Amino acid sequence: MALRVDQQIISDWIPNGAKVLDLGCGNGSLLKHLQQRDITGYGLEIDNSKFAECIQAGINVIQADLDQGLAQFADQSFDFVILSQTLQAIQRPDFLLQEIVRVGKNGIIGFPNFGHWQCRMQLALGGKMPVSKTLPNAWFETPNIHLCTIKDFENLCDDYHLNVLNRSIVNHNNKDSLGIRCLPNLFGQVAIYRVQKQHD
Repeated sequence: MALRVDQQIISDWIPNGAKVLDLGCGNGSLLKHLQQRDITGYGLEIDNSKFAECIQAGINVIQADLDQGLAQFADQSFDFVILSQTLQAIQRPDFLLQEIVRVGKNGIIGFPNFGHWQCRMQLALGGKMPVSKTLPNAWFETPNIHLCTIKDFENLCDDYHLNVLNRSIVNHNNKDSLGIRCLPNLFGQVAIYRVQKQHD
């Protein structure tokens, strides 16, 4: 199973021997990759066909709706809780973010940046909802209900007193650039963050 750009970055952030929970794990490709590095992984997935793929691949997976939260898991029971390319499809992303840092010592969240210049141009010049490599669906068929920008996410972290420990902003080819480093919200297409709850 090939890894997406954001999944490779996430993999690089997780040390061997960690205990991981992958929310919206899809076909289990990230967990399968992590298992090869002596990482204990569990997945949550609601889609029947993807759930079946996980089972066939030998992934420890639970069929669950992320919009219901993570009440079945104890506080700080995982080293890392991952939510990659799913935040924008959640009904209450703020609630799930709080659940992630409750259950995990570290939360890793990846999402497409709606503030990218191509999105802005399509809205400003064409007057239409953007379609791009990171946002490939038309407005009427997209699963995304809460698109956000890099600034939106960082403001949410501030509101909920989360420390940003790592941040990687890249284009869809996993490339960095001077533009992304200087103006990440304008030139970054994919954002990945590692966050922790602030401790008193």
